[in-house]
Amino acid sequence: MCGICGKIVFDNTSVDKGEILSMMSAMKHRGPDDDGTFVRGNIGLGHVRLSIIDLSDAGHQPMISKDGRYVIVYNGEIYNYIELRKQLAGKYQFHTDTDTEVLLNAYREWGDDCLKRLNGMFAFVVYDTRERSLFGVRDRFGIKPFYYYCDEKQFIFASEIPPILRLLDRSKIEPDDRTVFDYLVFNRTDQTERTFFNSVKKLQHGSKFTYKSGKLRFSRWYDLENNLDRPFESAQEYKETLSSAVGLRLRSDVPVGVCLSGGLDSSSIVSLILKDHNKNDINTFSAVYGAGKRGDESEFISEYDNQLNNMHFTHPTHDTLFADIPKLVNAHAEPVPDTSIYAQYKVMELAKQHVVVTLDGQGADEQLAGYHYFFGFYFKQLLQELSIQKLCSEMYFYLRNHRSLFGLKTFLYFLLPNSLKAQAKVSEIGYLNEDFQNNYKSGSAVTDVLYTSPNLQQALLNHFELKLEHLLKWEDRNSMNFSLESRVPFLDHRLVERTLATSSNELIQRGTTKHILRESMQGILPERIRNRSDKVGFSSPEAEWFRTPKFKDFFRDILNSNSFASRGYINKERAITLFESHLSGRIDVSREIWKWINLELWFRDFIDTKDEPTIIPFHPHSESSPQDVSVVS
Repeated sequence: MCGICGKIVFDNTSVDKGEILSMMSAMKHRGPDDDGTFVRGNIGLGHVRLSIIDLSDAGHQPMISKDGRYVIVYNGEIYNYIELRKQLAGKYQFHTDTDTEVLLNAYREWGDDCLKRLNGMFAFVVYDTRERSLFGVRDRFGIKPFYYYCDEKQFIFASEIPPILRLLDRSKIEPDDRTVFDYLVFNRTDQTERTFFNSVKKLQHGSKFTYKSGKLRFSRWYDLENNLDRPFESAQEYKETLSSAVGLRLRSDVPVGVCLSGGLDSSSIVSLILKDHNKNDINTFSAVYGAGKRGDESEFISEYDNQLNNMHFTHPTHDTLFADIPKLVNAHAEPVPDTSIYAQYKVMELAKQHVVVTLDGQGADEQLAGYHYFFGFYFKQLLQELSIQKLCSEMYFYLRNHRSLFGLKTFLYFLLPNSLKAQAKVSEIGYLNEDFQNNYKSGSAVTDVLYTSPNLQQALLNHFELKLEHLLKWEDRNSMNFSLESRVPFLDHRLVERTLATSSNELIQRGTTKHILRESMQGILPERIRNRSDKVGFSSPEAEWFRTPKFKDFFRDILNSNSFASRGYINKERAITLFESHLSGRIDVSREIWKWINLELWFRDFIDTKDEPTIIPFHPHSESSPQDVSVVS
């Protein structure tokens, strides 16, 4: 787990090494253990290292192949590197125990065909010194980030956005209004290549690029829908695949822990570690708020009191959030739609005191229909199949199990024409300026693709394409801000490709989600957790936090500021009216309030300043990095 960056100058003038060092300094939190550069002519590469596998200096990057032809900078983990190394051992000598050297030799042997052999999370770039070409790639589902800026003169890339901003003229740093609209209206980001910065894009998951002879080309190397495998034949088969995914992600030369929310997904990981992998000394990390408070899952986490000896807890409060807001805004560099991201931030802060690697349940909801609005897609599917008896039965069990109309409301919403879907959401929130909403309420990938899915399976596939990635981005920012590697067993491609080929009935059954996972965890997971029907995750009691005196004053100052009114997105008077109604307790619009405030603070930190960027000095690890690159010899 590391950070990578680089620059190509298209007119073949030389790259300034100082620019590469400046980019590296902006993401040193991603790699505090080591760093290195490679600069040759119009190509410059940088790397900061968080040591996970083979902690010695042998893992230094950029790494050059033994024949001197290839140079790699790489962020991520290849979990099956041991098996790949055995396949390559007959042809290549290995001089380190790193997965980086395995990846480099895999690329030498198979070229970009090596990608389909990789089980892991990765973003890497390889420079071919003979062909003077560059190859870059991102993993199947977008677990590891890759951002870039491109114009007629240059191509700049990095694992995070701030390093890129350091090399841009301030005139290039402006907001992307389509992204702001989708954030405010749908609570969605990252469904396309767009970011909150109109000049910075992200390499899409499952995509690659090549640069050769002055030409830059992008293409897809992986498409989930065309890689679905055979369905699981039994819950036991599902459990064995999940357990294998967990086992691979326990490979590490540093301490490993689990982020434990008390929900079905993270608890399944903990139980499999305990019972299948016999690691009773595993550390767990949880956010709690006190019994009875919104978001508190202490009663479910306590199911492990007699099984785990190393349970650790963080206690986020309105005071800690108030103090941490500047750091949170800076760490994410883009607005986030609710404070559940802050709960995860605090969990990662806690975990850093004990481990270097964490596992959690990210990605399970998107493949197992875990969110309750997936009932809406399932009901829509049953209606279109004219399975009326089944539809009525599932609606009955949904109402009985959840005592909520939410699933039925989403069902009706998904039946609306696309134009009305956007308008309904705009009307629901009720605070956008008319000119802004009229410019962007049509043409969103959220309404045109994500919310038009014809059946449950296509909805899940679309969520992998358009929704999952913002969760992975937030997890990456939260973990790497504290120099932690976060691993996600549910996104092992072997598991995903078979789960999404499994029938809808194995995912939703009798008004309950994640049926096949629940069945597979019989006798393994505590029954109170296995039979949970609610969906919480790393949430927080933000509604009551925002009614405390210090937040009242802080938010009022922002909402009444000239800068907030000048953005052109939000009707100031409507926002203030909603805010005051929230303070009175008549309504809960805490998520909307947070979005307004986070967006405004982001503007102030990243957009409003018009000073020219400065190249900040960076001092490499002279002791651990006597040379810029590591040559495998």
